[in-house]
Amino acid sequence: RHGRPLTRSGVEYRLRLAVKRASERFPTLRKRRISPHTMRHTTAMHLLQSGVDITVIALWLGHESPVTTHMYVEADLTMKEQALKRIQDPSLESVRYQAKDTVLAFLESL
Repeated sequence: RHGRPLTRSGVEYRLRLAVKRASERFPTLRKRRISPHTMRHTTAMHLLQSGVDITVIALWLGHESPVTTHMYVEADLTMKEQALKRIQDPSLESVRYQAKDTVLAFLESL
């Protein structure tokens, strides 16, 4: 505003307004705590899922070392499955674990 950089509290305020407005269309956002750090982490994960090298993500985040970035982001289940497909014998059928209804009911009750 007025040609000056936003302060940390200014960024948080603007994000809070944006989340409030978005929650009118997506009510589940009301239950979530979304911070600038959440946005930073989400962006890093989307870059990683899109195949961007971790060293590029580290530079983009301003980390001095990719080691810091490794603590920040980690592969999700889809990325792990894709990695396994690259090394899996094509003659073997891929079977995904299906939890029993009792296990799912227990987890949902938590």
